[in-house]
Amino acid sequence: MRRASLFSAFVHLSNAPLCGAFSPTALPASSSRLSTEVYNISPSSITTEPPLNPLLSKIKPSKTVEVFSLVKQMEAEGETVTSLCVGEPDFAPPQAVLDAATAAMANGQTTYTAVTGTLELRQAIADDLKNRKGVEYNPVTEIVVGNGAKQCVYQGLLAACGAGDEVIVPAPYWPSYPEMALLVGATPVILETSVNDGYLINPQALEQCLKDHPKAKVLMLCNPSNPTGGVHSTDLLLQIAQVLEKHPNVIVLADEIYERLVYTQDGKCTAFASLPNMFSRTITVNGFSKSHAMTGFRLGYLAAPARFAKAASVLQGQITSCASSVSQAAGVAALREVDESWLENNAEIMKRKRDYVLEELGKMDGVSVAVPPDGAFYVLPDVAKYYNGDDTQLCLDLLKEKKLALVPGESFGAPGTVRISYATSMEELEVAMTKLREFLEGCHKA
Repeated sequence: MRRASLFSAFVHLSNAPLCGAFSPTALPASSSRLSTEVYNISPSSITTEPPLNPLLSKIKPSKTVEVFSLVKQMEAEGETVTSLCVGEPDFAPPQAVLDAATAAMANGQTTYTAVTGTLELRQAIADDLKNRKGVEYNPVTEIVVGNGAKQCVYQGLLAACGAGDEVIVPAPYWPSYPEMALLVGATPVILETSVNDGYLINPQALEQCLKDHPKAKVLMLCNPSNPTGGVHSTDLLLQIAQVLEKHPNVIVLADEIYERLVYTQDGKCTAFASLPNMFSRTITVNGFSKSHAMTGFRLGYLAAPARFAKAASVLQGQITSCASSVSQAAGVAALREVDESWLENNAEIMKRKRDYVLEELGKMDGVSVAVPPDGAFYVLPDVAKYYNGDDTQLCLDLLKEKKLALVPGESFGAPGTVRISYATSMEELEVAMTKLREFLEGCHKA
């Protein structure tokens, strides 16, 4: 496929319905007539394809995945693309992790494990959460190891809510949150946040939202945030907890996958489950992809009171069963053998990259970041002064003209922005910032 047709396909697929029965009447008359003449088939004898699940008509494909797939296709055709679209660390996993995976294979640890994971890994997770986060979990009954944190988020939602319930999703959000809510039969309710607050949850706005939506069953809390990089402080989390005290039926799904990448002075991210009276209603999700660069190992976990963990384990037993035994052995090494200095050094490197990106964005006319992000490895600058705020078209033209891949903010519930992932080499970031500046200098602002 030539590149021009790739862009046409991308735009077409972005606007096309996800499913629907094929109908020859939907074709141009000439096409329909040609098909019947060539094969000598009467139109009345043509049957439609079996329909897909109607639920799919409500689910949007991930724009991040779409852009990344397009990048890979362009690279396969010989194009050189600068990509800041995927949230994946550019450094390798620690050597102890790689050695543990190799040893596991050599020693025959290649069979199924318990659905919830090996006890050795669950104990290591429990020890880590107790020692670092101040939260105690029973490794036998309150921890479930899954195939990546994404699976754990989905299973947590599936265990906590269903048809007729509502899920509060603060915006900007990770695109999978509202789609997962729809998949479990619930209705996502978008809680808007302010750019001037760093896109953090406003407790008063949350309280009003919960009053307006008595069917709310789950609050999604991504801290640090994807896509903004915002970090809710302990004080702000306590205010949120105080609001939730008035709504005892609301469960908190705390996605803390980026909690090892925090750039505040103390470098800490408070576990929501550690707050007074919040343990019993919090499902915590974490993993190894962002902290230890183990994205391909597909290893995450859910930590929660036994009734939630049991429900998640039942679901997992019918969906995927256990996570990879080799990945689990690597996970034990990540928690038991990797020195804290390795993690701290990577966080410091990420901070320098963040600072560089913020400095470069500050030099670009019409681009703004109201509050510098304190965590993860994302920046969500406002570019609404370009393309009349059409961030999707901006990203498409940027990819076509400059071979620079960013993700449109619209897919994160933040129209007029773009998400930049700085989890790449400094050399690549320098190229990317140059390309973005040159592209915007050639654009007309709204």
